[in-house]
Amino acid sequence: MTDLDPTSARRRLDAALAGLATALRGATAHPDEAQCECHWGSAEELALLKVPDVPLDPDLLRRTWQAPDWDDKGSVLRRILPQLAVSLTAGREHPEYFLDEVGVALGRGRWPEWPAPQAAAVEEFLHAWWAYSLLAAAPEEPPHLLLVLCVEASGELTPWLAAWAALEHPAADRRLAAALEYWADELIRDELPWFTWHDAPALRAELAAWLVDHAPARLRAQESPAELLHLVRLIGLDSAARWDDPHIDVWL
Repeated sequence: MTDLDPTSARRRLDAALAGLATALRGATAHPDEAQCECHWGSAEELALLKVPDVPLDPDLLRRTWQAPDWDDKGSVLRRILPQLAVSLTAGREHPEYFLDEVGVALGRGRWPEWPAPQAAAVEEFLHAWWAYSLLAAAPEEPPHLLLVLCVEASGELTPWLAAWAALEHPAADRRLAAALEYWADELIRDELPWFTWHDAPALRAELAAWLVDHAPARLRAQESPAELLHLVRLIGLDSAARWDDPHIDVWL
């Protein structure tokens, strides 16, 4: 169990953003990095990536993290990540369009292999943002979408579910109920409820097992609808028993 509350979670996130900026201060794209002017942007914009700590306009920032074909993806990501992290945690008009892609971009940058202080700063940022999203009264990003970013960035589901289990707070319980409703169609069909570049069957099995173990008590604590409790029970059944269960029709 953690002693975090929404206020301290926000302080932790702010400290993580500051720590990320400190750890990556002075970072630039590789001097020989190139891009296609027709498909990405101008030579002047590329030159900005080779100058440290200069803010980029939002469109250039977006094009930079979305481009998959940088030669040195790590150096480009280190250059833009402090500004990108601030932008992400401020929320966007259509967050559902981007969080999975941001996670993939982080994964491509292979941040766990960076120098230890930099990798630790990225890890703390992700964990601080995740905890804040679960505890905030109105998080800028829905946690069930942020979870995808964290999984795609790290290649793991275990640490994020462990952090969720440790947050014994009504807000974290509400986020779990909302996630179940969002994921229901896929989980009931034994599918992972998001596209992944990692091992989808293994992630789905881990998520389902965790929900069966952790969700019922938290759903009961907030008096969630009985249908959600039946959903969790159904997820834990084998396929034959699930499709014969009278409660399956609610989720079809």
